[in-house]
Amino acid sequence: MAINYRVAISRRALKNIETAPQHVVLKLMAWKDGVERFGLFEMRKWPGFHDEPLLGTRQGQRSVRLSRSYRAIYKITKSESHLILIEEVTKHVY
Repeated sequence: MAINYRVAISRRALKNIETAPQHVVLKLMAWKDGVERFGLFEMRKWPGFHDEPLLGTRQGQRSVRLSRSYRAIYKITKSESHLILIEEVTKHVY
């Protein structure tokens, strides 16, 4: 039985999306729709998103690759509603 997830986008992430390239926004929306449709654990299997846990000060958060430069940072809330909160969309610094 698949868990139904709901994905929310924070105000900060919405502000980040305003300046992001269109292809990054489209990939983010594809990931969001995929999580809500197929579930988070199924989407983690898709290699194009490179879903991975973060370390250090971002422990407890995960990132999804939206392009070579852009990442979406999200966390899973501890509520019963299985809410995933996209906290920010950021340009990755190498």
